[in-house]
Amino acid sequence: MTTPQYDVVAIGNAIVDILAQTDDAFLAEQGMTKGAMQLIFSPEEADALYVKMGPGREISGGSAANTLAGIAALGGKCGFVGQVADDQLGQVFAHDIRAAGIRFDTPERAGAPTTGRCLIFVTPDGQRTMNTFLGASHYLPEAALDRALIADAAYLYIEGYLWDPEEPRAAMRAAIEVARKASRQIAFTLSAEFVIDRHRADFHDLIDHDLIDILFANEAEIMALTETTDVEAAIAAVQDKVPTVVVTLAEKGACAIRGGKRTMVPAEPVAQVVDTTGAGDLFAAGFLHAQARGHDLEKSLKLGAVCAAEIISHFGARPQVDLKALAARTLG
Repeated sequence: MTTPQYDVVAIGNAIVDILAQTDDAFLAEQGMTKGAMQLIFSPEEADALYVKMGPGREISGGSAANTLAGIAALGGKCGFVGQVADDQLGQVFAHDIRAAGIRFDTPERAGAPTTGRCLIFVTPDGQRTMNTFLGASHYLPEAALDRALIADAAYLYIEGYLWDPEEPRAAMRAAIEVARKASRQIAFTLSAEFVIDRHRADFHDLIDHDLIDILFANEAEIMALTETTDVEAAIAAVQDKVPTVVVTLAEKGACAIRGGKRTMVPAEPVAQVVDTTGAGDLFAAGFLHAQARGHDLEKSLKLGAVCAAEIISHFGARPQVDLKALAARTLG
C-alpha cells in the first residue's frame, strides 16, 4: 500500500447555502418544522420561497464539502467530488471550495437543473430550518469519478444525503470499491433520518459487508438506523459491526466505540449559539483530521467538539477563525 497524498476525499452534494434570519412565526406561516430539513423538488418552488426570504448571504455548503472545508482549515489535504451546473451558483461553489485549498475537478453539467441550493432560515435561538433544492448535485455520474484521486486518499468520506438518487449512488458504490482495493479507510455519515428511512437496508448491507470503517451519526440517526427508541441500545446494536462508531449526543458531548472500548468527551462550551448549521459536518472534520494525524479517539473527539463549537458561534458552516491554532491547543 502506497502512502496516500491526500488525507480525505469526499463525495457529496454540491450546494450553495443562502442564509437569512427569521422568527418562529414565519416558520409556522410557511408550514416548516423548526430545526428540520425538507426537500424542495422544483426550481420554481425554490424561487418562490427565496422571494419570501429576508436579506440573505450566500455561503457554499453541502455536508461533505463543509467537512472538507474544516479539514483544509485545520491543515489537511483534501479533494471533493460533487456535481454543479454551468451557472452562477456553480461558479460560486467551485470558487469557494478551491479557494479553501480543496481539489475540485468535477466537470460542470450543462443544462437543467440548476446548481443545488439550500434556503436556511435561522431563528434567534440559533436553530436552522433548511429547505433544500438539490438540483444538479443529484446527477453526479460514475464517469465523473477521479479513481486515482480516491485511491490516493487515506479516507474516503461518503455523505448519506447523496445516497437518494440512483446515479450518484452508483458512483459512490464504485468509489467505495476503488478505496477498498487501495486499502483505504471508508467513513460514512448517515446524514438524516429521512435518508435512513429510505435506505436502511442499503446502509445495513454496507455495514454487513465491512464497507464502512467509521460510521458517523447523531442520536436520532443511530436510533433510526437500528429502529429503536433507546440510544444506548442503538449504539450496542452496531458497535460490534463497524470498526469505529462515532455518535454526537448534543449537549451531552460525543462518544466513539472502537474494539469494544467506549471513549466519551463533553460538549465544548459556547458563549452564544448563533447558527447550528454545519455542527455535525465540522465535528466530523475535527475527528477525521485528528485520526489522519494518528491521534487517539479522545483527542479526535475533542477536536471534533472544538470545531463544532466554533461553527455554531457564527452564521454559516465554514470556519471563520484559525482552526490550526485551535487544533494546536487541543492536540498538543
